Amino acid sequence: MKYMLLIYTPHDSRPTTPQERAATMPAWEAYGAELRRRKAYIDAAPLAETTSATTVRAHDGKRTVTDGPFAETKEWLGGYYIIDCASLDAAIEAAAMCPAAKYGSIEVRPLVEM
Repeated sequence: MKYMLLIYTPHDSRPTTPQERAATMPAWEAYGAELRRRKAYIDAAPLAETTSATTVRAHDGKRTVTDGPFAETKEWLGGYYIIDCASLDAAIEAAAMCPAAKYGSIEVRPLVEM
């Protein structure tokens, strides 16, 4: 079954300088390598800052476009992985290995096969 791992981290935990980002890369590269070793990796990507978000609503035939994310939260959606695991337990194990699980949260959500 395919699962999406949604990576939520506190706003102030994201590395801001190139040096800080470079220092975090080995953990993320190791995580991706482990998912590939388990043949679970399908796709992954970081997301741009929440300041780049645009929210669109089309209620009652009226379109509203708002700068920024939908909701104010203490954590923000920073990226995702799509994985293929034999069970929810295996997906939870994969989520627990994610480097961001040490300071944020990883939402594990099954994908609906269409």
